[in-house]
Amino acid sequence: MKENMKQRYRVFLRPWGVYYSEDLVTKKQETLKTRDKDEAFRIVAARNENEEVPAFSLHLARVYWKAGDPAGASRTWQYVMDEIPKLKQGETQHRWLTAIRDKALDSVRKLVVLETQAEHFLKVLENGSVSTNIYLRRIHNFALDMNWLPWPVLPKRRWPAIKFKEKRAIKWEEHQAIVAREQNPERKSFYQLAWHLGASQSDIALLDAGNIDWEHTVISFARKKTGSIAIMRFDEETAEVLRSLSSDGPLFPYLRTVRAGDRATEFHQRCEGLKIKGVSLHSYRYAWAERAKTAGYPERFAQEALGHNSKAVHRAYARKAKVELPSLGEYEKRRAMFAEGKLAEPVAQVVNA
Repeated sequence: MKENMKQRYRVFLRPWGVYYSEDLVTKKQETLKTRDKDEAFRIVAARNENEEVPAFSLHLARVYWKAGDPAGASRTWQYVMDEIPKLKQGETQHRWLTAIRDKALDSVRKLVVLETQAEHFLKVLENGSVSTNIYLRRIHNFALDMNWLPWPVLPKRRWPAIKFKEKRAIKWEEHQAIVAREQNPERKSFYQLAWHLGASQSDIALLDAGNIDWEHTVISFARKKTGSIAIMRFDEETAEVLRSLSSDGPLFPYLRTVRAGDRATEFHQRCEGLKIKGVSLHSYRYAWAERAKTAGYPERFAQEALGHNSKAVHRAYARKAKVELPSLGEYEKRRAMFAEGKLAEPVAQVVNA
């Protein structure tokens, strides 16, 4: 009976000795990447069988996959999750160790990777958060990259879109309230510099007195996330904050030893005490960007300051040029003076060396 069924694929040999298959429906031809006749006919037979009984072929594929990877019969998603942090370091490793403890992942921890169905992942995504969506994707892709999965559990287009909660900038009045209530001098200065510089919390916490060039009123540092160098001018208000800190060594000796998550928690506690909602330490970056836009600060200055370099800046660095940014506070003052007719040019000086 089976022999009389019409086959969709056929085998043929090219003159150079490589076997090909042809789809008799679409007429598409493709190489089987083999010169072995028996192997070529086995591959095409499997394709024809898949056309007839796809569910059985899927089961058969798993059997073959397990045979080629003996550990695959017992490898669970927990094993996959445990392997990923071993390849990470520092904060990234800590984030992974936190992420894989997500309770939403409990339903698949003991599930064998090769036995996972789409509905298993959909259940996790339904019970999880945005973070669950992000990290489950990465866990899934890691398993694919390691050849622990023969094909995706969920096709790329079937993953729910990642939708972050709307974030907002911290307002000047909120910032002032936090600073006024803060009793710890180091934290107070930390929040003040976050307002003036717009840098990430880790970059500010790791600042050293050696990062400050008092002669040229410039502060420079290597961004922790990218390693690129940020070079910014600072105004008198920022200088006043910097003078209150150590003139030698780390500016924030305690905060530099604290994990980013703990600094964020401390800030959140202060916001709760003041009934301030919807902001985090990252909100200082949004505030800086909004101030820059309102002041008419050139976009390329803002991009450089916040770490999102334009192509022009990339080219400048390739020529070993240094771009020194005027401080935002200085720029705001110059713009106000220009509006009052006290200055002929509102744009602060940019030095290319």
